[in-house]
Amino acid sequence: MQIKNFKVDQSLKELTEHRTIVLPIACYETTINQNINGYIPLHWHDEIQFVFVVKGEAIFQINKDEIVVRRGDGLFINSGCLHMAKDKNQSGCVYICFNVSPHFVLSLELYTTYVSPYIRATNLPYLYINANELWGKNILEAILKIKQLIERKSQYFEIDITMQLALIWKNLIINGFQPEYVQTEMLKSQRMKQMLSWIHLHYAEKIMLDDIAKAGQLSRSESCRYFKKVLNTTPLNYVVDYRIQKSLILLQQAEMSITEVAYQVGFNSTSYFIEKFRASMKKTPLAYKKIKMDDN
Repeated sequence: MQIKNFKVDQSLKELTEHRTIVLPIACYETTINQNINGYIPLHWHDEIQFVFVVKGEAIFQINKDEIVVRRGDGLFINSGCLHMAKDKNQSGCVYICFNVSPHFVLSLELYTTYVSPYIRATNLPYLYINANELWGKNILEAILKIKQLIERKSQYFEIDITMQLALIWKNLIINGFQPEYVQTEMLKSQRMKQMLSWIHLHYAEKIMLDDIAKAGQLSRSESCRYFKKVLNTTPLNYVVDYRIQKSLILLQQAEMSITEVAYQVGFNSTSYFIEKFRASMKKTPLAYKKIKMDDN
């Protein structure tokens, strides 16, 4: 089994380039438990994303909401929305992931009327795609066709992809959803990303709640409310979780001791690192290290 490292920048923006040689799209299968973390970590991207679960079940967290997506159903995740995914009940979840630049969905002449209001909508972070609904069935079938077109690369397949993409978008917007835009919600999203970006820059250093709040131009209490609302955790608990996430790669390096890893990712106590690692990963850092050394 190939273990994949999901790469993001300091603002949690995914670094994967979502495009073919010609088109600003990407369509591929993802097996959740093959990620180095055992789940798809928190991230965001400019592209809109469609998910089609083909095996098992997944729990997607989008902002504060958790959505269980069953085999055969899917999910639309809007541009710029923080999200993560984990397997449900060790089901071996596999999903088709289709990412596309919003500006490629429809022609420039139609973008302003039929795409921009939905991309900018603050009341549309995601939409569950139910295969039992006609519009949902049409979207999921089109995703499969796009995946096949990319794999086969028959003549004029790029044109066929644009036709399927227009069909997807039409079915998304004809189900009656009314987009709304609230400036304060957009500001909250920006401040949340500012605080996360600061943590990712300074995670190896001593971090205080005041530092995180200052990065988001918020008070301590407001900072805590933002984290609770968006990620259902506290700022300092998020720091601990992120440090553990960063430790996973270091633990796979034979020459790194547990203590060295602990201090390099910002823990000032090896015992505290072990305690938090065990609580998160259900095993000690040493046990995790031995497993990875044996795999290699």
